[in-house]
Amino acid sequence: MAVKIRLRRMGKKKAPFYRIVVADSRSPRDGRFIEEIGSYDPNQEPSAFTVNEEAAKKWLNNGAQPTEVVGKIFKAAGIEK
Repeated sequence: MAVKIRLRRMGKKKAPFYRIVVADSRSPRDGRFIEEIGSYDPNQEPSAFTVNEEAAKKWLNNGAQPTEVVGKIFKAAGIEK
């Protein structure tokens, strides 16, 4: 099973916010997920994010691949592989 760390869209039309989730790569964007490890709100100035560092590091060490945007959020949070 290929596991990805990606964004799950929440909120209403034209005002989205995102949750950072660990999910099977075959599941839909807003579908079933394994664990929620943070959130990201691009509507605030500057963009706000929260990440559970322990959970993120655990999943990265187990082989989960972050998407491009999640990788940038992790870099800003100081989380490295």
